[in-house]
Amino acid sequence: MIKKLYLAFIFFVMYAPIFYLIFYAFNSGDSMNSFEGFSWTHFSELFADTRMLVILLETFILAFASAAVATVIGTFGALYITNLRSRLANTAFMSLNNILLVSPDVLIGASFILLFTFIGLQLGVLSVFLSHVAFSIPIVVLMVLPKIHELSKSQIDAARDLGANSFQTMTQVILPFLTPGIIAGYFMAFTYSLDDFAVTFFTTGNGFTTLSVEIYSRARRGVSLEINALSALVFLFACILVVGYYLITREKSAKEAR
Repeated sequence: MIKKLYLAFIFFVMYAPIFYLIFYAFNSGDSMNSFEGFSWTHFSELFADTRMLVILLETFILAFASAAVATVIGTFGALYITNLRSRLANTAFMSLNNILLVSPDVLIGASFILLFTFIGLQLGVLSVFLSHVAFSIPIVVLMVLPKIHELSKSQIDAARDLGANSFQTMTQVILPFLTPGIIAGYFMAFTYSLDDFAVTFFTTGNGFTTLSVEIYSRARRGVSLEINALSALVFLFACILVVGYYLITREKSAKEAR
C-alpha cells in the first residue's frame, strides 16, 4: 500500500504542473491568476499565429530528420563498438559516448558554436541540424547496445552457414533483431531534439529558430496563454507517439513469440 501511495505521489508531482498548464489553455481570461470560464480562444489565437505554426512545423521536421540520421549512425556505431576486439578500444569508445551523455548542454552548445565559427559555417538550420544529430547519436548507441548484447552469435553463424553474405546477414538477421532498440533510440533522439534549448540557443542564427527558443524569447515579454494551448497540443502529440511506440513494440514482440 505504501509503495502504491509513493508511486501515486511521484506521478502527481510529475504530471500536476503539466495538467495545470493545459487546464489554463481553456481559460477565457488572459492570465493564470484565475479561471474565468471555458473557451477555445487561445487555441484560435495559436492557429492564427502563422509564425508560431511555421516554427512548430520546422521544429518537428528538424527533430524527425536529425533523429533519423542519428539513429542510422548510432546503430552502426553501436555495432562497431561491440565488434571491437580490443577491450581497451571498446572501453575508450564507450567512455567517450557516455561522457557526451552526462556533459552539460551549455558546454556542448559552446563547443559547437566554437567549432562552427572555426570552420566558417554560418549559424542557421544546418548548424542546428548537425548539432542535434551529434548529441543524439550517444543516446541511440546506449539504446541499441543492450539488444546487441542479447543477439546470439549462433544466429549469425547459422545465417552464414546457410549461405547468407554479410549484407544479407545484416539486413535479415541482425537489424530485424535490433529493431526494438533502434525504434527506442529513434524516439529518444526525437524527444531530445524536440525539447532541446541550450544547444539550439548557441547554434541557431538569424532567420531560424526552434520551439523552445521561441517560447523562451516570448516568455521574457510575459507568458501568453497561447503557449499553454501550444503545450496542450504538443503533450497530446507526445501521448500519441508513446501509444504508437507501445503498439509497434507489442506487435514486434508478438511476432517474435510466434
